Amino acid sequence: MKIVALTGAGISAPSGVRTFRDAGGLWENHRVEDVATPAGWARDPALVLRFYNERRAQLATVQPNAAHLALAEWERKHEVVVITQNVDDLHERAGSSRVLHLHGELTQARSTRDESLVIKIGYGPIVLGDRAPDGAQLRPHIVWFGETVPMMEAAEAEMADADVVVVVGTSL
Repeated sequence: MKIVALTGAGISAPSGVRTFRDAGGLWENHRVEDVATPAGWARDPALVLRFYNERRAQLATVQPNAAHLALAEWERKHEVVVITQNVDDLHERAGSSRVLHLHGELTQARSTRDESLVIKIGYGPIVLGDRAPDGAQLRPHIVWFGETVPMMEAAEAEMADADVVVVVGTSL
């Protein structure tokens, strides 16, 4: 049986990952336009890098919770694909082996010239002057507002092929 699990911020919040939209969320001190859009990057890349560097550092301090672990455990008996809106790596750390990140991944960076040039950076910071192999500035590997969601077609294909779809920590 193939299970597709759609997950969102609600699955990682119990681990201590702050959400973006809730009261006390990450947007409170920043306008979305300033830290999560191509225009914000063009205006103040240092602010954008600082914002995501803080998220990455905080991610290093949290652990997967029971929900992440349960999804990973399902893989012992079923084919499981996790499609997540989250940019954290808690599904992978819990043991899930097939995770599609719709909105990118905090622990990766990409070239500002070639968005397909993605490198793993772990939990460390990106600073102005950090370069991709093509010589372009690195930026967070996050899908910002106004950008295309590159994993959408793959996610749709996985859902079309699923026997069961579960929704955890997100609303449809």
